[in-house]
Amino acid sequence: MGAVAFFAGLLLFVMGLGKWQETGSPFWLYGSLGFLLVLVVIALIPGGGKGGR
Repeated sequence: MGAVAFFAGLLLFVMGLGKWQETGSPFWLYGSLGFLLVLVVIALIPGGGKGGR
């Protein structure tokens, strides 16, 4: 995964956390944490999610 995609994902995560603090809705928090988890898993796959080739 490229650096630009990683930072775009990180920006979306931070925006989700900000929305959670605004609204107090737990769905924003869970969605943001889930998104960050998916981002980390994709980053850890060899080849950046391209099948390791």
